[in-house]
Amino acid sequence: MSCPPFAVWDCWWLAPLALALDLRFGDPDLPWRHPVCYLGNLLHTLEIPARHFMLAGGTKQEPMRGRLSGAIALTILAAVTGLLVWGLISLPVLGTLMAIYLSWAGLAMGCLLSTGKEVLRRVEFYTEPEARNALSWLVSRETSTMDRPLMRKTLADTLSENLTDAFVAPFFWLLVFGPVGLWCYKAVSTTDSMWGYVTAQWRWLGWAGAKTDDILAFVPARLSIWFVRLVDILSRLYAAWNSSERPWTGHWPGVYIISRQATGMPSPNSGWSMAACAWMCGARMAGPSVYFGVYTHKPWLGPDNADAAPWDAPRIENLCNLLRCCALYGGLALWLTLWMVGIVTGVL
Repeated sequence: MSCPPFAVWDCWWLAPLALALDLRFGDPDLPWRHPVCYLGNLLHTLEIPARHFMLAGGTKQEPMRGRLSGAIALTILAAVTGLLVWGLISLPVLGTLMAIYLSWAGLAMGCLLSTGKEVLRRVEFYTEPEARNALSWLVSRETSTMDRPLMRKTLADTLSENLTDAFVAPFFWLLVFGPVGLWCYKAVSTTDSMWGYVTAQWRWLGWAGAKTDDILAFVPARLSIWFVRLVDILSRLYAAWNSSERPWTGHWPGVYIISRQATGMPSPNSGWSMAACAWMCGARMAGPSVYFGVYTHKPWLGPDNADAAPWDAPRIENLCNLLRCCALYGGLALWLTLWMVGIVTGVL
């Protein structure tokens, strides 16, 4: 049976190598720009004709024409990305090196954690305006009025939410469809990041990107809680064997509670990793927020307020360690599972 090039059933070693490179080195520091920048440039170019088509029909037709033009732009971006990646990994001699580079560059957990720790350092030691500016590197919500406790909570929110976006989803599509699948997902994710806002400017153009991202991240978001659960089990076993305490002071509340909290979030996928991490760290996440000047209601995730600890620097550092362990152990477990499924079903 034919497999997509460099999928886990075609090349068993690529995904774990990309995982190791990402966690050890973060984004590749090379003379050229990161591939995501080129996706953003192409999407910016596509915005001009897409917006022109959306506005040409008048106000009444703007929703329909905006959704259509946004879907066409997304299709062009994903198609160009997929064909280009396929061509690069099919090159003689250089194809394998390109597959390694593109797989490594498509994972973002290492970069997320290093940036998160730098933001935490600035939140703790810089002036509040400087700390708010640093936090805006990672979040789209309004930071201008945040005090330090809220900045810490917001940083914890975005770090845990990005367990799915920065790692589980791209790693899942890398395993299933190789670098082509990973970068087609990144094309969708980039469109959602740049256009997927419920504002007058982006409501219709970003509709296709947001909905497609919801679909592609649906399974990875739910897998993310099992990554957290695996780390919970392994940490308990290690603590019992080593007669030591776990770094995470919370506990696993059960799938039912996590799913009930997660499904109350406006996004169908963001709450899963956030709720699981909140419970593991024993602190609350989410809650009401302001995006682009608009108040957005979100439920609280994690333990009740009476049982929740405040977010401080050590707790956020422990959250970063949790996310790193989730990427390492959860990623390897998913890789091994899909590889074994390939053996059992005869794909390999």
